[in-house]
Amino acid sequence: MIDREGYRPNVGIILCNARNQVFWGKRVNQHAWQFPQGGINAGETPEQAMFRELEEEVGLLPGHVRILGRTREWLRYDVPPHWTRRDNRGLYRGQKQIWFLLRLTGRDCDVSLRASAHPEFDAWRWNEYWVPMEAVVDFKREVYRLALEELERYLHRDLRYLRQHTRRPGERREVPFDLQLKP
Repeated sequence: MIDREGYRPNVGIILCNARNQVFWGKRVNQHAWQFPQGGINAGETPEQAMFRELEEEVGLLPGHVRILGRTREWLRYDVPPHWTRRDNRGLYRGQKQIWFLLRLTGRDCDVSLRASAHPEFDAWRWNEYWVPMEAVVDFKREVYRLALEELERYLHRDLRYLRQHTRRPGERREVPFDLQLKP
């Protein structure tokens, strides 16, 4: 499904762990690393496509993650000229993407790169938040920068939430008087 301008609708996924490191996948049989991403099928919302791609590429289910945010607008990138093609639907120029920032609420062992019959990645690792900017293929770099910049603010909000709602071993929290259980 290519739009009138030649862009294929797509979702990008920035999956982060509790240390705000991001999931970085190595494409099968290549030395190229990237975030999970994939096309939006006809009749799918971006969120539905994101959950489908997350399961297909990373093996995670909706219960393994929490959505922290998404980009407000489509972010576009053009593919190199030798990748463009014209078919009966028009000229393919590149991708337009809605990006999602997710927090892994499951465990690392929940990740399964073989959840699909056609795996996208054959290895993965956690990286510091901005490291992907140094390693992503040139023509995607600006979209990655825009997505990371727009979504970074949600990480800090989520960390404040986690600090307020997570007890450390041995830590006691005062319960407001009106919430205390009465005998």
